[in-house]
Amino acid sequence: MRYACLTFAALLVVADARAQALLHDVADTPATSPPAVTTQPPPATVFRSGVDLVALSVVVTDSTAKFVSGLQPQDFAVYEDGVQQDVTFFAATAIPLDLAILLDTSASMSDKMEEVQQAATGFASTLRNGDRAMVVDIKDATRILQPLTDDIDAAKTAIAATKAKGGTALYNGVYTTIKELEKERRATDELRRQAIVVLSDGDDTASLVMFDDVMAVAKEAGIAIYTITLRSPASVQAVVSGSRRYFSESEFSMKALAQETGARAFFPAGIAELSGVYSSIAAELASQYALGYVSKNPLRDGRFRKVTVRVADHPGVAPRTRSGYVASRPPRKAGTD
Repeated sequence: MRYACLTFAALLVVADARAQALLHDVADTPATSPPAVTTQPPPATVFRSGVDLVALSVVVTDSTAKFVSGLQPQDFAVYEDGVQQDVTFFAATAIPLDLAILLDTSASMSDKMEEVQQAATGFASTLRNGDRAMVVDIKDATRILQPLTDDIDAAKTAIAATKAKGGTALYNGVYTTIKELEKERRATDELRRQAIVVLSDGDDTASLVMFDDVMAVAKEAGIAIYTITLRSPASVQAVVSGSRRYFSESEFSMKALAQETGARAFFPAGIAELSGVYSSIAAELASQYALGYVSKNPLRDGRFRKVTVRVADHPGVAPRTRSGYVASRPPRKAGTD
């Protein structure tokens, strides 16, 4: 079995016609023998992705939600559909990051744009040497204001140029960005992490794709998707009062998307909390462990495989990663549909 894994946040992508149309508008027992483990690379080393590697970005926190550092390969146990796997790659230093910053700039954001731009610009400033950023504008249509670049000042300029108007095609924006990052991944064999951070203030009003479509490609891609949903005063009051009648489809969708991809969902009560949320995401991205393994399951059946990570002999710690990945399928024979 061979997987095309070109970052530590993603696996094989199955593109479809709908994605192309959108782009046109713009992953309990010890192993019997110790596995060969690649540990932290020296600063000058560039790791290349291996075609058989299932890649995971893992965040470990303690009982107080603080990040746990200093763990070693032997501290981790990885299971795929309940079967323990041999960890063959491990890095506790940051693998270079490709970060997509998605901003809902619909008309409802008009009174928030100055604070949004300031917070998002500060977030872009946390990127380190070797990291890259892209900026995506979400209105009725999705526009990539700044393609993926290591010129962080250019990304900041793109953020500052955003203007609020129109509706919200949120699912279109996330879907398109996943496909764009996958295209970037296929263009290089350098090992890089990928993450999306999407900010919105309400329900989707203009997308052509459904939430199920977004969830499907997110599971296949394995890209960590952090979501920030600004709550309205009415929804904040409903949450504070514990109203059982309160339900937000957008909040449910954004929470599910983050959980499935090993990220986090944030629901700030006001725009003043936005900078702190971005800071929390930046800290988490800088605290990830990178793990990789070659699956013991040789089948190429296109099925979803559940992945679980555990940390041994460290009571109270909780590892978090994506829920799993979609196995590859055999290549189609020429002349078949």
